[in-house]
Amino acid sequence: MLTVDNVSKVYTSARGDLPILNGVSLSLDRGAAVAIMGPSGSGKSTLLYILGALEPPTGGTVTLDGQDPFALDERRQAAFRNRHIGFVFQDHSLLPQCSVLENVLAPTLVAPAGDRTAAEDEARARALLEQVGLADRLDHRPGELSGGEKQRAALARALIRNPLLLLCDEPTGNLDRTTADTVADLLLQLHASRQTMLVVVTHSAPLAARLPVRYEMNGGRLER
Repeated sequence: MLTVDNVSKVYTSARGDLPILNGVSLSLDRGAAVAIMGPSGSGKSTLLYILGALEPPTGGTVTLDGQDPFALDERRQAAFRNRHIGFVFQDHSLLPQCSVLENVLAPTLVAPAGDRTAAEDEARARALLEQVGLADRLDHRPGELSGGEKQRAALARALIRNPLLLLCDEPTGNLDRTTADTVADLLLQLHASRQTMLVVVTHSAPLAARLPVRYEMNGGRLER
């Protein structure tokens, strides 16, 4: 379960305090999927970064699977993100010097092996890439892929560690309508098959309409 309780975020600058989030609360169970909409600058991405343990809140608490990631030291917090949270960004954030397969495997390289082997990780990466339709692109570099293919590779990378929480920041924002629909189809299919918790921040009304629960960011507050 993901629990967000009365979270606030204030940035301090030379001009004074700038409040971004104000008393945001949210609770998601396994398999839940929500869209968060709102105008630019409303705090959508800030909230997403807090949910992903990339940005600490100024006040309030966030717990995922009963653990507060902000109570961990930097090393354990990074390990927590790697194990429990998957990210898909608008610009895909693939490593240009690496192949598609290497990009998908990247999160496994910094994670303790545990009872996994490198061969098992690679087999899982290949299976995910087949699921997203990139089985024939394993050795290609990102520069050789279309925009939709890059986002599909990013989605496979986000799922390689089988995360509890999948966070998507404008996952179709740089795509044409047809390609965006294809990526959205794939995102929802993979979410349904894995029963992760899914949070999508988007300006796209068509994408938001496909998710069962929709929120709006208004004045730093999250509203249904």
